[in-house]
Amino acid sequence: MVGSRAPDFTLPCTAWPDTAERIVRLDDYRDRWLVLLFYPRDFSMVCPTELTALSVQYDEFTRRDCDILGISTDSVASHQKWIATPRSQGGLGGLSFPLASDESGEVCSAYGVLVPRQNVALRGLFIIDPNGVLQYQVVHNLSVGRRSEEVVRVLDGLQTGGLCPESWSRDAPVLDPTRVLRGGSVVGQYRIEEELGSGAFGVVYRAKDLTLERQVALKVFRPGPAGSPRRMLDEARAAAALNHPNVCTIHAVDENDGISMIVMEHVNGRPLDDILSGGKLGADEVKGIGRQIALGMSAAHAGHVVHGDLKPGNIMVTTEGLAKVMDFGLAHRKQRTGPMHETGDWATVDPSGLSGTPAYMSPEQARSEPASPQSDVFAVGLMLYEMLSGQKAIRGDNLLDVLRQIDAIDGERYASEVPEPFATILRRALVADVRQRELSMNEIAELLE
Repeated sequence: MVGSRAPDFTLPCTAWPDTAERIVRLDDYRDRWLVLLFYPRDFSMVCPTELTALSVQYDEFTRRDCDILGISTDSVASHQKWIATPRSQGGLGGLSFPLASDESGEVCSAYGVLVPRQNVALRGLFIIDPNGVLQYQVVHNLSVGRRSEEVVRVLDGLQTGGLCPESWSRDAPVLDPTRVLRGGSVVGQYRIEEELGSGAFGVVYRAKDLTLERQVALKVFRPGPAGSPRRMLDEARAAAALNHPNVCTIHAVDENDGISMIVMEHVNGRPLDDILSGGKLGADEVKGIGRQIALGMSAAHAGHVVHGDLKPGNIMVTTEGLAKVMDFGLAHRKQRTGPMHETGDWATVDPSGLSGTPAYMSPEQARSEPASPQSDVFAVGLMLYEMLSGQKAIRGDNLLDVLRQIDAIDGERYASEVPEPFATILRRALVADVRQRELSMNEIAELLE
């Protein structure tokens, strides 16, 4: 069941300190973690010890945005009596979380813990993430109690989004798969051949798909803030539907063996920023590369997919001159203070922060607004200028300087330095007000044809 939607439920329950509600639903826990405990009977010998221990540590769970719910096949009245009975008499003497009643055993059965002959639940422990997906499950024999400290440790491990070894604790680092993967390592159905490149968020490897017998590129993510790799994988899934010769194909989004990775087509070529390190390009070459970028992005926008981080480092050019747009929405989640040409999340006074690469940001992105198709148009304008002139349009050693240049962008100035049809594109693409940036990727491709 791990990785699947947790079975839904609506059950009567006891009241607890924060509410008088007597019905509990799985939907009540959306946007929070939930530790779901099944136990056999009220007043059974082991149950009071583990439930009271979890109640004592309840603040530890709430600090982790996590709630606790207990479920058994006993009635609500029986639960209430058990809670009110002093601990010295085998009761709970109060509880910090509710107990729900599943007298029919239907919910216990859905979670696979029901013993039908006795109509009791085994000692099931389930941890459900804020999206309602089951991330952990273990079922104990009736005679084996659960340690509250271990439940907290498991919850911490799940919230790291990384790989936690046996001896792991909250203050210890998680395993970084990019430090141990090397040529010959096998992850799922992929055998790694060599490292192709490394960035802020992970490492890209050339690998062999052992099932389909084809060469692929694996982007393996490093551990990051809780949930970061998963958010990036969600964004990659949106781009996986794209099918265009100028867009790098995403074959799969995978979390094999706990390793978050994206499986892409292997493009044998050079990044555009590597090509530009040798100087500016000729007008015909810029037309060819620019038109291909625009065509790929036109297909993406038609599929309601925004890149948000277009830059030369995310364009691959093959030896045959085929340009492919890479890394849709995969590289703007990590806080950084490095060079202005690198992708990152950039801390600002605005708590939402900035996402993208400062030297290629649109003015609206610099204001912490979401990227749109017009943001991608702005980035293409900057790249066309850079290919033609051999220098970046936005230059600066610190974020404040870069943001000032973006805010004061003058498309007419850049247009005056390049020939047609590039001048027309820059004049219409490098417009500070996104509402007046009335230029589409399809129009750019037509102008460059």
